[in-house]
Amino acid sequence: MEVDETTSNIKKVFLVLSGKGGVGKSSVTTQLAFALYEKGFRVGVLDVDLCGPSIPKMFNLENGVINQSETGWIPVYYDNEQRLGVISIGFLLNSKSDAVIWRGPKKNSMIKKFMTDICWGELDYLLIDTPPGTSDEHLAVMENIKTSIYSNYSAILVTTPQNLSVNDVRREITFCRKVGIPITGIIENMSGFTCPHCKDCTYLFTKQGGKILAEKSNCNFLGAIPIDPNLTQCIEMGSEFLTSLKDSPCYSNIKEVVDKIIQ
Repeated sequence: MEVDETTSNIKKVFLVLSGKGGVGKSSVTTQLAFALYEKGFRVGVLDVDLCGPSIPKMFNLENGVINQSETGWIPVYYDNEQRLGVISIGFLLNSKSDAVIWRGPKKNSMIKKFMTDICWGELDYLLIDTPPGTSDEHLAVMENIKTSIYSNYSAILVTTPQNLSVNDVRREITFCRKVGIPITGIIENMSGFTCPHCKDCTYLFTKQGGKILAEKSNCNFLGAIPIDPNLTQCIEMGSEFLTSLKDSPCYSNIKEVVDKIIQ
């Protein structure tokens, strides 16, 4: 069998999923990518949220350009060492205000291109940021991840604490099990509000919804990430929060999550 060099050197793939929109999948993907990068790993981020590509903004790469090589598209790199690469449809739009108004077949075709024709090189981890739900984009990712040679992949599910979100993520667990995606675990995002002055955490919603869901669904609970205005500002600016927020609870929480997923 001929080996596809664009995907053959990826050691582990994490699909970041949630049945609910607005839970912070893209921000969690960004945080995990930076934390893995800080540990010295080679990381790729693939944004398959075709209608809402926010990943370029979060990495401060909005002006990035995807180049073509003989073997496929070359990612936009965050650093000169080329240890953190990003692919997003956001790099292919003429304007930040352009809307992607595509039906399913065209979405599927673009996702196939993203999954099979990117020159990632050697990667320790590839994080795939997905849109909410269990629809065309997710099925296209599943079809391509199974027919190519991504041999080691699993899902990280993101929820917020309240029952409305937890119920939707429960459906995502059902989706993963039906299509045969192993689940690494569940992250509870926006788990309380961390005051930027006194560092106390106030629970704006309920709490431990993600942990309870993990226990009831027999999944690993990876940890809880609170709301921190400073973290939000870093993501808005596309800066590495781990170098500037070491006194934030987010710092230790994110590092704990990463330690669990790389075990």
